[in-house]
Amino acid sequence: MRRGPWMVWVVLTAVAMTVVGCESGEGLVIEGDAPATVYDGPMHVPTKELEERTPQALRLASGAAGRALECAGEISNGNGPDGWSRDDGGNSPKEGLELYFDLFDPGEPRSGYRVERREADRVLYSYDVAGRTKVAVVVAKDQKGRPGWGPETSASCDPSELPAAWTESHGYEIWTDRAGRRVPTTEVSSRAGDDHCGWRNVHFLDLGERRYARDPEGLLEPGTLTAPYDDSVTLPVKARDTGYRYEERELWLTGDRRTAYVRTSQGVEAWPLLKEQVACK
Repeated sequence: MRRGPWMVWVVLTAVAMTVVGCESGEGLVIEGDAPATVYDGPMHVPTKELEERTPQALRLASGAAGRALECAGEISNGNGPDGWSRDDGGNSPKEGLELYFDLFDPGEPRSGYRVERREADRVLYSYDVAGRTKVAVVVAKDQKGRPGWGPETSASCDPSELPAAWTESHGYEIWTDRAGRRVPTTEVSSRAGDDHCGWRNVHFLDLGERRYARDPEGLLEPGTLTAPYDDSVTLPVKARDTGYRYEERELWLTGDRRTAYVRTSQGVEAWPLLKEQVACK
């Protein structure tokens, strides 16, 4: 466990989160105090790679970085030592952290990290939201065959636990529940189609392992959808409000979940289920 039992934390809703460090012109590493309760576990934890991305597998792969997280939900990403060579190592811990972003482009905030804990051969950097670690990177010095400083392990919480300003600027559509709390992307999420595939006006909705699509121009391959998209339907009597919201969109479902009914101020749209996952080629 990373935190002592003497401190009681109040988990703020992400809508009202205050962030220590945001991408607003701050540097990669900022000065200031470490979190009130510093990770006190081992800085070097043996890692194990599994051919799956379950929370348990991610924790095994991310070693000390995974243990340093303070997620409200499950770990979202975790990696062990990989990808840098003999000539890549930096001359300082900060250069080791810079190498992490240069090599992996992890899709995480690139500014606002603090030194949470420092040892002779390892430094833990944390990106904190409301005083809790949401991204953790452990950089190490002089690993086997890799002189200098470089990333050893890394881990992050679900994007829904990052500041709204950051997720919005990076294309995440984070839905909320009935209480207005941001919902993990593993539970429900949506995104626009890729421009380079010509899917500018396609929109995808992921609900667990099910994916639905809004395709008003028929841009997806024929047979991809289980039914045609319809931009004006009557909400079925058996449809129930999930409580999920994104901007003005409301998500309604029937028991079979074959169609996602998205209600807005303009009416109700029927987003059909995809027969299989589609990928941009």
